[in-house]
This record gives sequence, C-alpha cells and structure tokens, in this order.
Amino acid sequence: MRDVLDDIAAWYAAGETFGLATVVRTFRSAPRPAGAAMAVSPSGEVTGSVSGGCVEGAVYELAQEVMASGEPVVQRYGVSDDDAFAVGLTCGGILDVLVEPVGPATFPEFAEVAASIREREPVAVATVVAGPGEIGARRVVWPERASGSLAPGAPYAARLDAAVDDDVRGMLAQGLTGQRHYGPEGERRLDELTVFVHSFAPPPRLLVFGAIDFAAAVARIGKFLGYHVTVCDARPVFATPKRFPDADEVVVKWPHKFLDGTEVDERTAICVLTHDPKFDVPLLEVALRTPAGYVGAMGSRRTHDDRMARLREAGLKEDELARLRSPIGLDLGARTPEETAVSIAAELIQLRWGGSGRPLTATTGRIHGEAREE
Repeated sequence: MRDVLDDIAAWYAAGETFGLATVVRTFRSAPRPAGAAMAVSPSGEVTGSVSGGCVEGAVYELAQEVMASGEPVVQRYGVSDDDAFAVGLTCGGILDVLVEPVGPATFPEFAEVAASIREREPVAVATVVAGPGEIGARRVVWPERASGSLAPGAPYAARLDAAVDDDVRGMLAQGLTGQRHYGPEGERRLDELTVFVHSFAPPPRLLVFGAIDFAAAVARIGKFLGYHVTVCDARPVFATPKRFPDADEVVVKWPHKFLDGTEVDERTAICVLTHDPKFDVPLLEVALRTPAGYVGAMGSRRTHDDRMARLREAGLKEDELARLRSPIGLDLGARTPEETAVSIAAELIQLRWGGSGRPLTATTGRIHGEAREE
C-alpha cells in the first residue's frame, strides 16, 4: 500500500470509494510478493501493480465489478486456472488477490492507517480472506490499541479478535506480512478461518559509516531498496546533506558514539566504509554486540586481517567476530563506487531472502525462496 498511498489517500479524502487489490498469498514464482497493491478509482484511474503487468487487466475489470457490487472478492490467478494464459500469468506462479471496495463507509479507519504509515508508526491491517464469516472483515492493530472486528456482530468476536491481536503484534514487531489460520472463534489449533495480515512496520535502517564516495552510492541504492538511510562521519567537512542527497539523515559524530546511542534491531544493516582503524575498530566493537542483522566492513584482505587482530585484542569473542561480513559485499568483481554498492546490496538481499548468490542458470528448483524471519 505504501506505493499507492498518496493516490488512494486523495481519493479517500474526496469521499470516493475505490477498488483496492492486494496480493494476499503467492505460490512458486509469483512476480510480486504478498502485500503488493493496485487501486482503481471510480473514474478508472489505476495506480500500483499486483503482478508487474501479468494480470493487471483482469484485476482492473474485477475491481470495477467490486466497486459496483460493494462485495469483496478473493480471486486466484495462475497455472491452476484454466484462464491463466488468457490473463497473462505465463511465468508459472500463482497468486491470490483480495479485491475490496474502500471508502469512508467501508473502511473508517483508513485515514488513521495512512497517517501511521506516513509517520512511520507501526500499524497492521488484518483481513478475513477465507473460511466462515464475512470475507473482507477487517481489524486494524496498533501496538497499543485496535479497531474494527473480524467477526462483526458474532458472539465470539471478542475471542477471535483477541487471538488475532496477539499474533498480529508479534508479526508487526518483526515486520512480517502473511497469512494466519484460526478456528472460527480464534482457536489456534484449527485452520478453518484464514486471516491476511498486512504489516506496515517502519522501514528497516541502513547505517552507513564513512562519508566517502562509496557511501554516497550505498546510500542511493539503500534508499532504492526501501531502507531508512543514515550516513555518519566525524568530519563535518565531508558529512554534509549536499554530498549525500539520498540519505534520510546525515550525522556528524564519532561513529562508535553515534551507534552506541541509536536504536538497532534485527532488521538494521550496518555498513562500515571507513577502513581506518581509529574509526572502524571502536565502531565494530559496538556494532558486533548489537542485534543488527547485517554488519559489513570495507577493506582489502590485508585490512581485514589487521582489523580482526585489533578486534580480538579489544576483547571480542569468536562468535561475535563471525558475524562480520568482511570484505563487504558479494564477489561480483566490482570496482567503482556504484558497482561496489550493487555488490553490497546483493549481499543484503541474499541475507534477507536466503539466496545462494550463484547465477540462476547454475541452480535448479524455485527461483523465489521463502523469506527468512527477521
């Protein structure tokens, strides 16, 4: 929804009811992940994409039908469907798409959800997509409160909502989007009811240390990948917003002091590009003791060996040192700052999704693997 938020928020503010299509489940090589969204306005304007072009025409027609009927629909597109080729999904994937009418009358919490997304406040939308009950029934969950119901009017609604709230908050804390299954009254041992949870957690952080040309390229590609990018360096003449226009913030401070006082979680990526012992050794002492999911450091193999020796002298243990990805990035033969940034980004993607890092022509089986939990 982030990709289409500005357009649909304007339609909503104008009092319009539009069709919102969201990918709620994928199988095999589906072209876009769960959570991908496309919206159709009452005038026929389209924003977003659910498949990168494969089934947009069919979804567009269904969205118009949903706006006319007012009834949400979950539609499957893919190779198991006799009409797969007709709708253009020839890549071998299958996707389930929820198409629902969204407007002030059908989604009264939408404005609050949009505001939370813009303010980078965690919020999740849980929607019934299969099983007994009302398809499209929705509950919005924040860390400290919730609104709506997945079984409006039912005597067991409170039990179901409470069970889902607990699971949704756990998913929201990890930034996970996906389906959960319950009994009709929230029984976790049953699976008649399917709920799609769309998490809008704040974007993961990319902390780039060292105000050099490589950092500018890393900041640019990090922003492109959806990170909230911070560039930090102790030298004010180099650490300026003008030199790093793609960064969300540029901090002038000793790197290890900044990192010691900033928030780091399992989704945070730390890139140490200083390759200067007086900066990177004290910085890595802090970084390798944080829960960051990625800690990489630039430098030659000789620099790496010297750095490891200094870190051992500083008291870091072997299990802590094993977390360090150095030299940073995948082996692509990169030379320029831009190529190096692609190498680092490739390693970040590999770590997140569990890829082998090998050419696809040298592999077999599924192209799109399961995401690793963050």
